[in-house]
Amino acid sequence: MFTKTHSAALTGIEAILLDVEVQCSGKGEQQIVSIVGLPDTAVKESRDRIRAALHSCGIEHPSGVTLVNLAPADLKKEGAAFDLPIALGLACISGVVESAALEKAMILGELALDGTVRKVRGVLSCALMARQRKTELTALIVPAENLAEAVVAVPDLKVYAVHSLTEAIQALRGELLPVDPSAADGLFAEPDWSNIPDFSDVKGQNSAKRAMEIAAAGGHALLMIGPPGAGKSMLAKRLPGILPPMTEQETLETSAIHSVEGLLSSGASLVRTRPFRSPHHTVSDVGLIGGGSNPGPGEISLAHNGVLFLDELPEFKRTVLEVLRQPVENGKVTISRAVGSATFPCEFMLIAAMNPCPCGHLGDRRHVCRCRQNQIRTYRSRISGPLLDRIDLHVELAALTEDELLSGNVQAESSETIRKRVLCARAIQRERFQGSSVTCNGRMEPAQIRKYCLLDKSTETLLRHAIEEFGLSARAYDRILRVSRTIADLAGSENIQRDHIFEAIGYRAMDRRD
Repeated sequence: MFTKTHSAALTGIEAILLDVEVQCSGKGEQQIVSIVGLPDTAVKESRDRIRAALHSCGIEHPSGVTLVNLAPADLKKEGAAFDLPIALGLACISGVVESAALEKAMILGELALDGTVRKVRGVLSCALMARQRKTELTALIVPAENLAEAVVAVPDLKVYAVHSLTEAIQALRGELLPVDPSAADGLFAEPDWSNIPDFSDVKGQNSAKRAMEIAAAGGHALLMIGPPGAGKSMLAKRLPGILPPMTEQETLETSAIHSVEGLLSSGASLVRTRPFRSPHHTVSDVGLIGGGSNPGPGEISLAHNGVLFLDELPEFKRTVLEVLRQPVENGKVTISRAVGSATFPCEFMLIAAMNPCPCGHLGDRRHVCRCRQNQIRTYRSRISGPLLDRIDLHVELAALTEDELLSGNVQAESSETIRKRVLCARAIQRERFQGSSVTCNGRMEPAQIRKYCLLDKSTETLLRHAIEEFGLSARAYDRILRVSRTIADLAGSENIQRDHIFEAIGYRAMDRRD
């Protein structure tokens, strides 16, 4: 006997439709199951889980030799998500369900020994793929804990959320109702800003707040240099609260990455607020960029459409920092292995923080810095020039004064107030770049810089002097123009003025130190 159904495998964050073919000879009393199609250990072990689950649900396991083929055969299969489709294929051979219902369904789920269906990773990517293949598929069966992810496919497919193998059989028999399509309503509503720390909590540091606003308005990378306790981490954690809400496309992309890594909590359908990732400085290359034998996303991809915060930047390994250069520039990273390659999106805002010297007290009026000049140079040289060139804004923070620390009644500007200005600037950029893949000034290509960053004679002279004095690279020159364009947008100015260029040059603190 032969039956076929469908499941899905992940390559990177993309889902690929699989055929799950089950053939049974029916000869002999032994129950022998062989799984082919490049299965990993977790897939091979499914034979024992499935046998126990079928027995627990009162379903007879087919006798004889059973061959399970996961096609295409040249794609490596990982994880336990194939338990449920294989079990339902065996149930079909035993006469419990009809083969016609199986052939039009895509099924995902891990089985417990008692027949319970457990959640699996990557259901959102699989659901989106199933929606695109709606001519071949009519039903999607997923674990109940993954329903919130799969619900995005409801408008096009019948989605069944099952708690057990028995409920999955009922779904194929038509005895279980599919999910109500109205469950998809409001998925892309505006996020809850109250869960994000507010800028009004930060005392002083007005220049750093201004730099944060510019960074948010133009999607620029930012480096903060200041002593311990100046508020660098506080400022970084509040940045997502002034960024614009994610679009529907950004929400789906970000949520798919988190779904693949199993980071969506039960009952959560989508990542609604921009992610904020803050890896420790001991992170490895693979942990930051992604990789593994079967390539998976790293921290930079988990920060896609959000913020990647690198605190104590010079403490990161030099090799780790250097692999950041291409992703910061391109917004994507490709990981190649012998079994294939995977490309992950990583359009994040890089926010970094560092001390001015190894002890952290250089320039601090209340503490004495005891670092020698060669120690300071060595400390700063851990961040290469090419990486610094790719960071648009360098801002220096001073330690808070006694007046600032004790100003308990002074109410600083709230995140909501700053966000309104950021949204106005982003609206200008959205209209400017309409029809192109660029979404903000920080991602402008050279041709767009030449088109939208025109300077008058006096402003051009000012910039020329800055290049000569600081020895700026061509990349740093482009960064100054991008930042000045954002400053002009925040001011509602159609043209870049001298003051805008002057402020943008002021955000090259690390260049001035050379």
